[in-house]
Amino acid sequence: MSSASLRECSPVDITDDDVMAAMKAMQGYIDITPADFREVYRVAYTLAKDRMMNALKAADIMTAPVHVIGADSDLIATASLLAEKGISGAPVTDRSGKVVGVISEKDFLRRMGAGKNGSFMQVIAHCLKNKGCVAAPMLNHTAADIMTAPAVTAGPDISIGGISALLMEKNINRLPIVDADGKPAGIVTRSDLVNAFCMLG
Repeated sequence: MSSASLRECSPVDITDDDVMAAMKAMQGYIDITPADFREVYRVAYTLAKDRMMNALKAADIMTAPVHVIGADSDLIATASLLAEKGISGAPVTDRSGKVVGVISEKDFLRRMGAGKNGSFMQVIAHCLKNKGCVAAPMLNHTAADIMTAPAVTAGPDISIGGISALLMEKNINRLPIVDADGKPAGIVTRSDLVNAFCMLG
């Protein structure tokens, strides 16, 4: 995602309820001094941020519609689509349209021998050393052959706090958002999440 498309940051909107909740959360009698006010503000800010973390949902920040790859799509077409759309990964769907996996640059690199934490430059180095392209063995293979499966997905009502926890727990960069039938409704990437946190101030 380009910097031009990033959402502008905005401060957290602290409501009177947040301030009252913060004052109730503080122990003892409050003598309003500048230090006390700063403490009220700090606690109110935290409460407001937590409230917004739970209020903002995947449906509010996801990219939709989402580009998808058919499980039986050959890898030339798959790589071409990712390159054409300027994306590094996409959900993979079966013939019924349900999300069954996710394919990304990492899956291509891993299949080309770069390893779990490999890089594009490792692939280039391998090609140069061996005077050949390590992508050649992937000819006549499909997205289903190299995708990461099963896909980690979530519904449109998951909070951005929940999305953040899921991305960290599963060590993934994108979360396909699916409807009740398991069909793609959108996608949330780490960039979308960063923009959402930016909105929270």
